[in-house]
Amino acid sequence: NFPGEKITEGLDGLRERLAEYRQLGARFAKWRAVIGIGDGIPTRTCIDANAEALARYAALCQEGDLVPIVEPEVLMDGDHTIERYFEVTEQTLRSVFDSLAEHRIVLEGMLLKPNMVLSGKDCPQQASVQEVAEATVRCLKHVVPAAVLGIVFLSGGQTDQQATEHLNAMNRIANLPWQLSFSYGRALQAPVLKAWKGDSAKVAAAQQSFHHRAWCNSNARYGKYTEEMETAKAA
Repeated sequence: NFPGEKITEGLDGLRERLAEYRQLGARFAKWRAVIGIGDGIPTRTCIDANAEALARYAALCQEGDLVPIVEPEVLMDGDHTIERYFEVTEQTLRSVFDSLAEHRIVLEGMLLKPNMVLSGKDCPQQASVQEVAEATVRCLKHVVPAAVLGIVFLSGGQTDQQATEHLNAMNRIANLPWQLSFSYGRALQAPVLKAWKGDSAKVAAAQQSFHHRAWCNSNARYGKYTEEMETAKAA
């Protein structure tokens, strides 16, 4: 009934699984829902259904003494403008926090893992680093309560350097109510896999690549990254 849209599943039996994970040593969990942008999508139904599922997951985590990382990802696939991306991201986050409130989530005991507000991957007019930083922070300020202590961004298809530059620019904006950090997958792993290529002789080079990328992002987390670090040796 909703072509091109997805609703996250897997809540059945989650309470028991979380109890097992807690016993095995886990102290946090992550749950992801994806929202696409396209012709006639996302629908309000899709956004709200995903928000409700994320909130139910978060409630079960906090009940089980785990910190929930809540990940509503608005995909960058498509030719939409940064303005359209802003609109959908704000709508999605507003629905998520409405659902979190209904489920009585302790905001100080969770982390948000959102997308940045970007131009669509195929948009002919790509926003600048500063435009992305300002749009993302403005969107978050509209919706995310200051009680949320940390926001850890997903990279969502950005290049490794783009993800670092955008995080750095955001952390250079003064008086942010939350800590802004990173929870990157591809943007940390892509250069590592490129260096390794499955060759055991290149493991050391891959490890060095990972250390360097993490070092760049660690500096960006405090607004201290510079482009010169891309060719510098990691501290």
